[in-house]
Amino acid sequence: MTYIGAVVSAGRPRGPYAGAAERRAAIVDAAFTVFAAHGYAGGSLQKVADLVGMSQTSLLHYFPKKSDLLLAVLRKRDEMGEVVLPPGGAFIDAVLRQVRANETIQGVIELYTVLAGEAVTRGNPGREYMSRRLAGIRDEYTRKFRDLADAGRLRPGMTPEVAAASLVALWDGLQLQWLLDPDAVDIASHLQSFFDVIVLPAESPAPST
Repeated sequence: MTYIGAVVSAGRPRGPYAGAAERRAAIVDAAFTVFAAHGYAGGSLQKVADLVGMSQTSLLHYFPKKSDLLLAVLRKRDEMGEVVLPPGGAFIDAVLRQVRANETIQGVIELYTVLAGEAVTRGNPGREYMSRRLAGIRDEYTRKFRDLADAGRLRPGMTPEVAAASLVALWDGLQLQWLLDPDAVDIASHLQSFFDVIVLPAESPAPST
């Protein structure tokens, strides 16, 4: 499964706006590829324009600033890697499914890792977006771990807040190692081991009499 392609979904505009919408989508796809390979700083608009097959001047008609294009790429990446978390312990399975899915989507892990690293630099246009995103993820994971704590399944001494921040840190760190040596790191397996340590098994229902 890859994200590259000019397939037009049923939800895209038709008529006079269809061409513009398709061209914008193609530009974002191209920028996704360029930024994943070269980063935001090293991924020039000319590289993006060349990949789409247009002039840089034409590209600027759709995205007047490079930072506008970066934010569009970040939003696309989040849509592709979005985790819909169900309540209770089922959210663990949802996280592990998303881990495996991300590994099959060309460029999605590379893009996140590269742009997240660049976002810590002062003045990077993706810094605020990435900060809000990580804060939102920590908050959501905290709620899920709090549900587990309320059910008596979070190991004593572990708080929902620490569990949430640890999950984010471990996931991001494992992705970096996986990018450098995919054969040496199984992201889902390591995350499962983390969950096994901090989350207690659900109690089996009492046998009926």
